[in-house]
Amino acid sequence: MSPLSSPHHVFSVSALLFVFLFHLFTTTTYAAASSSSSPSPSSQTLKMDAEYMINPKVPPKALSSSKKFEGSSNLVNLRYHMGPVLSSSPINIYLIWYGLWSPSHKLLIKDFILSLSPSAKAPSPSVSDWWRTLSLYTDQTGANVSRTVLIAGEYSDYKYSHGNQLTRLSIQQVIATAVKSAPFPVDHRNGVYLVLSAQDVVVQDFCRAVCGFHYFTFPSMVGYTLPYAWVGNSAKQCPEVCAYPFALPAYMAGGGPGALRPPNKDVGVDGMISVIGHELAELSSNPLVNAWYAGEDPTAPTEIGDLCEGLYGTGGGGGYIGQVMRDREGRTYNMNGRNGRKFLVQWIWSPILKACAGPNALD
Repeated sequence: MSPLSSPHHVFSVSALLFVFLFHLFTTTTYAAASSSSSPSPSSQTLKMDAEYMINPKVPPKALSSSKKFEGSSNLVNLRYHMGPVLSSSPINIYLIWYGLWSPSHKLLIKDFILSLSPSAKAPSPSVSDWWRTLSLYTDQTGANVSRTVLIAGEYSDYKYSHGNQLTRLSIQQVIATAVKSAPFPVDHRNGVYLVLSAQDVVVQDFCRAVCGFHYFTFPSMVGYTLPYAWVGNSAKQCPEVCAYPFALPAYMAGGGPGALRPPNKDVGVDGMISVIGHELAELSSNPLVNAWYAGEDPTAPTEIGDLCEGLYGTGGGGGYIGQVMRDREGRTYNMNGRNGRKFLVQWIWSPILKACAGPNALD
């Protein structure tokens, strides 16, 4: 199967049914993993200064199956395959806004990205604390993934230069257009390119198999080999799939638990933010798809975000997303960002704990 036709290195919509079945057969938890490991900054015990904690149980996504094995070091063989990680500091993110985007939506996403760096001022548990787990991943020289992330440039393709229906290959053409027409440098050493498509843009496999993916550009398409990621706004097309758990599958209408309220009151963009975090984490630890992943097949790797998909706090699994916070307005979140922002972002795999980890861990 060719790299562009296979559903690898993606935030997959086939996520949580296997998790439910898996947790019927295991009682291993994140606490068990952390109790057998030395403490680390990404697993510190925190006293949450929030209105109250919840651990909601939500139904699995439609078309669900999962690669998540949180809390178990026996079932995961995450290995380093000698490729590079994004160790040069800072990591320069070049944003490509494809389609029509409101200033408020742009600002929300940029606040999340700028919250990744230690310089962002936010109370614990913070987005920067979450990114600290990424710095535990190293290359063959011992260099760590950079903790500093900057937005180095932006390009708005508001005229839909490649139409409102994109394939994986045409996303590379979108990047080529941006590199040629915007003041974007070809940043081989520090740069990654993040394509964000508006809610009216249809993308190959979007909603059906993926909510986002990362790869690298082909010299024949862009002129250079550049790591990139794409994430789409699912607000109009499939919020129940790609903005989960802020929207629930149609089969849950009239019954079951209600959807969780998004922290920034926007189902589509709040849902995107967790997918953006997922893809940036995997892009940083596996930019050329030859560094950190589990499995023997490089065309279908299981990466550090895939292993923890659907897990947002301690006690997650078996249909529970884990202990998260709910504010006085009923909005659900698990970490804080700059400018008073709150976000709900999935956990990622820690190579030290050999378990999923997040800054809002209660143990």
